[in-house]
Amino acid sequence: MQLSDCTAKNTFSPGGDPTAVIQALRAEIASLKQQLDWFKRQLFGRKSEKRILEHPNQLDLSTLLGDAPPAADPTPTEEISYRRRKPKQRNADDVTDAGLRFGPDVPVEVIELSAPEFHGPDADQYEVIDYQITRRLAQRPGSYVVLEYRRPVWRHKASSSLREVPAPAAVFAGSLADVSLLAGILVDKFCYHLPLYRQHQRLQDAGITLSRSTLTNYTQRAIELLRPIYDAQWRHILQSRVLAMDETPIKAGRKKPGQLQATWYWPIYGEDDELCFTWSTSRGSAHVEQQLAGFAGVLLSDGYAAYDRYAKSRPQVTRAQCWAHTRRYFERAKDQDPAAQEALTRIGALYRVEQQIREQGLEGEPKRDYRSRHAGPIAEAFFGWCHQQRQRMDLLNSDPLAKALVYAENHQAQLKVYLNDPEVPIDTNHLERALRVIPMGRKNWLFCWSEVGARHVGIIQSLLTTCRLHHVDPYTYLVDVLQRVALHPARDVEALTPRVWKDRFANNPLRSDLDHAHGH
Repeated sequence: MQLSDCTAKNTFSPGGDPTAVIQALRAEIASLKQQLDWFKRQLFGRKSEKRILEHPNQLDLSTLLGDAPPAADPTPTEEISYRRRKPKQRNADDVTDAGLRFGPDVPVEVIELSAPEFHGPDADQYEVIDYQITRRLAQRPGSYVVLEYRRPVWRHKASSSLREVPAPAAVFAGSLADVSLLAGILVDKFCYHLPLYRQHQRLQDAGITLSRSTLTNYTQRAIELLRPIYDAQWRHILQSRVLAMDETPIKAGRKKPGQLQATWYWPIYGEDDELCFTWSTSRGSAHVEQQLAGFAGVLLSDGYAAYDRYAKSRPQVTRAQCWAHTRRYFERAKDQDPAAQEALTRIGALYRVEQQIREQGLEGEPKRDYRSRHAGPIAEAFFGWCHQQRQRMDLLNSDPLAKALVYAENHQAQLKVYLNDPEVPIDTNHLERALRVIPMGRKNWLFCWSEVGARHVGIIQSLLTTCRLHHVDPYTYLVDVLQRVALHPARDVEALTPRVWKDRFANNPLRSDLDHAHGH
């Protein structure tokens, strides 16, 4: 076990205070133990932030404020005088499709079964009066189809001139790829995180010879076609009054031989459920200032100092703090100090209020009033409790609970912003759910080979993630817009963003020739 340089110096210094040395050693040991417990939890423990409530009334406001009424005696229950009827035994054939649910777009192939009696000498003695339906979910391996266009060539007899039917236009002039292949490559890589080398293997298994560089070229050119749509979506996001912002790391581009440089995605979530991944080589505040130039409204984020520096010089921007990030500080401290459980209970009460708001469907002014009456006193009691805890003589500055208390009190004003603004969420969990595509992709394709590739990933993930948020099928969307973008007026490119496309084109999207060949 290695101690810090400061601790080691105090330990071996002849003039060091023994009491101070012992306290420093204890603090160092406690810190290392806390880190070890955290790593154990990451490897073997439960990672969900949901809490199991042992007492259903522990989130009650009156309990938290110390004036809870005594619990009422349980009322005696009447003796049950009936017995539940046993469920009816189902036929084995009927059980085979139990729980199978599917929408009208899922293809169904009907397989007609016949009985031996229908083919015997007495077949005319039987008649079909009904059918019993049994459904089973089946799967076909991923398949590829070569579309062969037979184009007639004819000769005009009088003039002897030759003419032919032109080939249908492709997304890229002279390309061998149908739009369905381009959309499939993008969806497989960025929705289902299947790297191009695995897609290349699947092509080879299907008997198709195509180089991996060709797949890379298709991917890059298709994303470049989508760049104007991404830019239009980004401009609309900046018009939001409430933005949520975060950052997540990605290895992209070569820093030196054998080493990739650390870069960052900065996902920004607009109030119309749109998301854009901006990219930067640094985690400094300069990128925040550049991307949010001209923004006026509420910026919701964690406690990273770059957001504070950005907002301090801009009176038109209000900083709001995420309660989930605050809660995580106390979550890390709960194993070292039992008092952290009290903080988790109080913060849990705030989330209980949000759940009640969702259940009642409150919006606007009723939502603000409900938060003010129910969540406001809980928040005030929480910060009062934090102040009391910081007066404890046994609490060292290096203790995880002390760090959590300082974090909460330093961001007290920002944590209260959501109480008076019904449009501001309590946390950035909606953003964190949307940005999961980057960590999920990192586990499969590991890194971006170039900085251009990192920007391309941000473009395509912005559009595909927004498709998911608006319940738009990514494949159908890509097949349509890849054909439409070259012909669509540049002044109306916002119509091709998933949010607007859903209303204008989703009911009658452009299809590939493969779909027409199958009669879809």
